[in-house]
Amino acid sequence: MQHAVDLSTARWRKSSHSNPNGGSCVEVADDFPGLVPIRDSKNPHGPALLIPAEAWAAFVTSLKSQS
Repeated sequence: MQHAVDLSTARWRKSSHSNPNGGSCVEVADDFPGLVPIRDSKNPHGPALLIPAEAWAAFVTSLKSQS
């Protein structure tokens, strides 16, 4: 069963690796227990992905180990 998540009060932040000229930007929002909302900064009113926090943590850890 899926539940709607209200992102209207989300505080979005850009990835520290985003292009400073505004392209290829990913934004994430904090303070959603168990979830990490992700969106494309070029489309702030478009859809957001809701990723389980555990999966997001594993993804970030994987990226850090490759750099």
